[in-house]
Amino acid sequence: MEQIDETPPQVFISYSHDSDEHKNWIIQLATRLRSNGVDIILDAWNTKLGSDLASFMERGLSKSQRVICVCSDNYLVKANEGKGGAGYEKQIMTSELVVDQNTNWVIPLIVNNSSTKKTPTFLGVRKYISFEDPKLYEAKYEELLRDILDEPVLPIPPIGQNPFKVVKDFAQQKFLPTNEKYVSPSTFGTVTFDYSNNNGRYFIGQGELAFELDFSKSSNWNIQLYNDPSSIKTVAIAKDVNEISEIVDARQYDGSSRVRRPNINQIAVLQNSNGFYAAIKILAIKDDTRGEEYDEVIFEYKIQTNGSPDFSN
Repeated sequence: MEQIDETPPQVFISYSHDSDEHKNWIIQLATRLRSNGVDIILDAWNTKLGSDLASFMERGLSKSQRVICVCSDNYLVKANEGKGGAGYEKQIMTSELVVDQNTNWVIPLIVNNSSTKKTPTFLGVRKYISFEDPKLYEAKYEELLRDILDEPVLPIPPIGQNPFKVVKDFAQQKFLPTNEKYVSPSTFGTVTFDYSNNNGRYFIGQGELAFELDFSKSSNWNIQLYNDPSSIKTVAIAKDVNEISEIVDARQYDGSSRVRRPNINQIAVLQNSNGFYAAIKILAIKDDTRGEEYDEVIFEYKIQTNGSPDFSN
């Protein structure tokens, strides 16, 4: 019997460090791909201070089955001009592509890209996947994941012997994301979440810095936030500040109640079971019982990584 290789495919992500927001977008994508069975090689995880970045790029690219090139505006400039890490990785990838011009080794991924030519010159006219429209993120993520895992929605049908034979319908394999969809592993960011999904729970941070946020409907101007998850020790409202950076001591806020109801533009302060603090500011709320098409909360957050209750630094 032929043995099936269940080793997760290794995928190297090549990108330009455009901004903290762009880097966080990459980390969130990489985290979700890993949770769905892809062994991602990423500099943010696989290098330390003092690491030889050139060696990391050479080793990572050489042992990867696929490479995702995140083609932002800055990536195009650096790759085309041979500058920075993107330029160095381009040199390595170009040599591989010269050996096998028909390879699908590189996956161009388009995001934060205003150029008319969406990919760098060395990638030619290779087929790319666009994440430019946030509304299509889930569909594009599924397309990317299926391509990497070689799990097409409609596999190529066999050639039949009779041209009049009825072609069987292939089952539509619906991709159903589990709660890995509701995770933002970064220590800060902005999240849009339909709180009617995933039992109202959304995860921010990871490891000792993980916070499981538990939301439920209240109105279209405030929302209920609970301390029920095992990762949450307390939840409070910082009523005396307007911005997260104005919180000097998160310990002063009353976390004695199970539930708090922050209004729009108010800030909730949470302490997790490991003693770390997070602050979230509610930016917008939608309630499908009050004229909206769906439930939604938009919030920005910051996790204090040094264990301090002071968010002012």
